[in-house]
Amino acid sequence: MRTTTTARPARIVRVANFVTGRSGGLRTALRHLGEGYLAAGHEPVLVLPGSRYGDTRRPWGREVTLPGPELPGTGGYRVLTDRRRLARVLGDLAPDRLEVSDRSTLRWIGRWAGAHGVPSVMVSHESLTGLLGQWRLPDAAARQVADRLNRETLRRYDRVVCTTRWAAEEFDRLDGPGADLVPLGVDLSTFHPRRADPVLRERYADHTEVLLVHCARLSVEKRPELALAALARLRADGVPAVLVMAGDGPLRPALARRAAGLPVHFTGFLPDRATLAALLATADVVLAPGPVETFGLAGLEALASGTPVVANAASALPEVIGPGGRAADGTPSAIAAAVVRLLERSEVDRRTAARRRAEEFGWPGAVTGFLRAHGIDTGQPSGDPSLTVTSR
Repeated sequence: MRTTTTARPARIVRVANFVTGRSGGLRTALRHLGEGYLAAGHEPVLVLPGSRYGDTRRPWGREVTLPGPELPGTGGYRVLTDRRRLARVLGDLAPDRLEVSDRSTLRWIGRWAGAHGVPSVMVSHESLTGLLGQWRLPDAAARQVADRLNRETLRRYDRVVCTTRWAAEEFDRLDGPGADLVPLGVDLSTFHPRRADPVLRERYADHTEVLLVHCARLSVEKRPELALAALARLRADGVPAVLVMAGDGPLRPALARRAAGLPVHFTGFLPDRATLAALLATADVVLAPGPVETFGLAGLEALASGTPVVANAASALPEVIGPGGRAADGTPSAIAAAVVRLLERSEVDRRTAARRRAEEFGWPGAVTGFLRAHGIDTGQPSGDPSLTVTSR
């Protein structure tokens, strides 16, 4: 295990799959971490799949795009499949550190790093056990497959970083060293209660109605249909709720059909962060029904906006939202009941609790934690010790 700590500038090459121009949390995290690496004096390089080759300078560092096929039915996700070309690019980039954000199709990079003497970090953004369960694999079989693949990841990489204890658990249950826990952060300036917009609210709801927002890709793993079903339950129980579905994805046509007769507004993808921040700050409650949500940056952005979140109890979000929201079983009635419980609190209390929770998560602390995982000591604290735990 490499434990060398260096203060000299390092070229940190980051490779990620399943990122598009419209993807949310992962792209946001990659951007903020890159900006942090730059500010700390390092040279971040991000390698991503795209429709064609590209090499561009971004505010978060150099970005290299390699051609990768689009996965059918995913709404635009692409993957890097040409290993030889990617290996050549990595050789040309001559990284001092490697950071990989895909432990399925890119696991092989750990072996390349070992052969070239490059310290490597795998960032595990999800629970593999949970994902396999979503694919209808029985619990025992999902755990067995996940354990085998996770042992392989631990062998190939010098460090594994998880952003929640929920994601780290499947590594910690294995023999030997587990994963480093480094929570992500949130942009507390862009996402702020002052963004609330009464004019925007009037577009969707009147003063007697409850404004709910679902902000996520409209894809199978996010379970957006639960938000629609929870809305129907609330209205059946006499709660005058309306729902805004912010985001796009392969399920949008089916969801639009399912929403017929309900007060649901589909905004599509919102590329402007200020517009998204205004919507989150204007909502009464944000719904995050996905059972395999990892860190859930959209949920944390809602908290920063002063809006409480109802999250699926099976996901990592209850760990993140804490007193800033409520956890609910993944059923429409349970989600609806959690909304009602939140609305029973005074608006000042629930919005204050949401914002205070978000203030415990900052990008500077996340950057420091990631750099430490790379063996780079910044001399800065990595944030609240109750949230940042290194188990290796």
